[in-house]
Amino acid sequence: MNQVYEKLMKCYESVKEKIDFKPEIALILGSGLGDYGDSIQIEATLDYKEIEGFPVSTVKGHKGRFIFGYVDGVPVVCMQGRVHYYEGYPMTDVVLPTRLMKLMGAKVLFLTNAAGGVNYNFSAGDLMMITDQIASFIPNPLIGENIEELGTRFPDMSEIYDKELREVLRKSAEELGVKLQEGTYLQLTGPSFESPHEVRMCRILGADAVGMSTANEAIAANHMGMKICGISCISNLGCGMSDEPLSHEEVQETADRVAGQFKELVSRAIVEIHKIL
Repeated sequence: MNQVYEKLMKCYESVKEKIDFKPEIALILGSGLGDYGDSIQIEATLDYKEIEGFPVSTVKGHKGRFIFGYVDGVPVVCMQGRVHYYEGYPMTDVVLPTRLMKLMGAKVLFLTNAAGGVNYNFSAGDLMMITDQIASFIPNPLIGENIEELGTRFPDMSEIYDKELREVLRKSAEELGVKLQEGTYLQLTGPSFESPHEVRMCRILGADAVGMSTANEAIAANHMGMKICGISCISNLGCGMSDEPLSHEEVQETADRVAGQFKELVSRAIVEIHKIL
């Protein structure tokens, strides 16, 4: 058996022994946004370290656990803290949680992150719906022997972020009076923030926001046939776009400031997504 698939199935068996819950929507909570998981109707929690062979998040502010519960009656699984490539894990471990949530039963992957804005029309605190992505600067999580049980060797990437789900996000934001930017997300490896010329490069390539996660998870989810949507919290403008030095504390502070709007939008969108599944 493929080693990557074998490890995934061991994690899945470990979860099944501990949790009896079938989610419909999987939600990955980015930096500063993890508190959303505490606001849902929680049925069970599972620390990553309790899952055999599961990669454990090492980033400050990431709680490192799954939350199983309901958002207005919709069954969801939330990741409070994701695993990043820059933490030293192989890319197959980084996307293992995404694959695991699909095996649990999730049909939709709802991605969130804190990102740097590289579009001059954006401001710190904006929410951006991800319409497309650039993942060319990170190892593709599908490199290596294809796992036929998960998906095809050459998956189509023409509509990674589902058109119907994007319309749900637009409508939900409009109904709530939440300003929602739209744009392309570019993932770099991190953990260092980008240099001014790297930010300029991202903008030239057509990116509106840049971060250190998300795109790899979207590739893995798309490979498995999940529907995907995503929102970035623009935590700061990219290096060289303002006089302020960048820090992880600034990312956390901005995410905290817009947490109310974010929670409202995500909850409304989850309910509306459920109606079309």
